[in-house]
Amino acid sequence: MTVATAVTQALDSAGIPYTLHVHSQPVHSLEQAASERGLAPEQIVRSLLFRLENQQYLLALIPGPSQVDWSKLRHFLGVSRVTTANADEVRRVTGYEPGSVSPFGLPTKMRILADPCLKQLQVISLGAGIRNAGIILNREDLERLLELEWVDLRTERCGPADVSL
Repeated sequence: MTVATAVTQALDSAGIPYTLHVHSQPVHSLEQAASERGLAPEQIVRSLLFRLENQQYLLALIPGPSQVDWSKLRHFLGVSRVTTANADEVRRVTGYEPGSVSPFGLPTKMRILADPCLKQLQVISLGAGIRNAGIILNREDLERLLELEWVDLRTERCGPADVSL
C-alpha cells in the first residue's frame, strides 16, 4: 500500500529520497517511535508550532528528547511573549494533525527555526503528515529544501550524538 501525504508529495516533487515508515500500531512515546524506525530518540525531530504576539506563527525543529528554553526563544525573536499553538491552530496553520506536523508540504511559507544539534545527525525522522508515521531522510536534504534559521533553542547542551546515526 502506498501512502501519499502533502509531505511525501513535497519530497517527491523536489526529488528528495526518503523512507515513509508507517507504524503498525499507535505510537505512545518518542522512544517507541525511534525504536520502531531503527533510530535513536535524538534522530526524531519534533516540529513545534509557536504563536507570536502579532498572531504570526513559526515552526521550530528540535531533537525529540529536547525541551525548548522559552527564555532563549523569546530573546532570539526579540519578543516578550510567545506561546505554543493549540491543536486547532496547528490544524489551521499547518494543515496537519498534532503529532504529524512536518516542515514539508505546509500550505503557506513559514519561518522555520532549527536547533544546531540537528547538524550532528546524518539521518533524521520528521512528521509524515499523518498520525503514527514518520519520514526518514538525510538531514542535508532538509537543509537543501528548506530555509532554516539555526538557533540554539534547548534547555540542555547537545549530546554526544554519533554523527553516523
